[in-house]
Amino acid sequence: MALSSSSDVVIDVEGLTKTYGDIRAVDGVSFNVKRGEIFGILGPNGAGKTTTLECIEGLISPTGGRTSVLGMDTQAEPENVKQRIGVQLQASAYFDYLTLEEILNLFARFYKKSASILELLECVGLKDKVKSRVDALSGGQQQRFTIAATLINEPELIILDEPTTGLDPQARRNMWELVQAINAEGRTVVLTTHYMEEAEFLCHRIAIMDNGQIVAMDTPENLIRSLPFPFEVKIVTDAGNDLGPLEAMGDVQNIDSADDTTVRMRTSDAAMTVSKIMAWSSKTGCSVKHLEVIPSNLEDVFLSLTGRGLRD
Repeated sequence: MALSSSSDVVIDVEGLTKTYGDIRAVDGVSFNVKRGEIFGILGPNGAGKTTTLECIEGLISPTGGRTSVLGMDTQAEPENVKQRIGVQLQASAYFDYLTLEEILNLFARFYKKSASILELLECVGLKDKVKSRVDALSGGQQQRFTIAATLINEPELIILDEPTTGLDPQARRNMWELVQAINAEGRTVVLTTHYMEEAEFLCHRIAIMDNGQIVAMDTPENLIRSLPFPFEVKIVTDAGNDLGPLEAMGDVQNIDSADDTTVRMRTSDAAMTVSKIMAWSSKTGCSVKHLEVIPSNLEDVFLSLTGRGLRD
């Protein structure tokens, strides 16, 4: 299943807008996706993630802006685009009375080329279910079968809309491994998610979306490093300590003493802060019984950018 293209840019979106009456679901979004990467769109429900994907896929027409996929204008060549991409929607429905093999055979007829059905089912760990019906599968197995259906036309680009919603932690982890395996074959993957740990684990680059707009875009590491105070330091000490010297440290903020012994603070330089804490302990005789450095995550980035939590 060789993949090839003359361009490093697989998706190009410029000034994309989609309105429904007075509602601006997508508001001037621009980004591109490079060949071979896993690109994530992270945001809460209602941020505009799915609408953005539907415009890219050619399922709906944008109000303004332009989308191109694999060098083709999505609106001008929707059928040619669909032949070369695989799309997993938020919700999928299949014929209840058909087996997995029969469903994939049916889907294969919609495309000019198709992959081996047994190889696809083996890829997603369902080869032994080839004669089973979808309603006999667990939730995680159904999601994996949906990925198999997405791959039936040997697509160069895979688009996954909330691929792990509703899955238990183990099934979610299995899905992550499957997405990584698909990407390792050389396929480009675009996914939406509202799980920050999923975006951090899978994505090479992330666009954070809120209220129809992209508010930040970079690698997960760079987004987290962009925070002015990207670490939390937690210490447990003796009761009744004088925290004045800690509060005077210039590289920390939000010092919070929830009780007489536990102190939390955010810092721009974890190593320097830890060093100053140990010097404070030595000078004052206050014992540090526990010290923990907690790095920030994408949830903190979203909170910093929007003033609210990702799941609010």
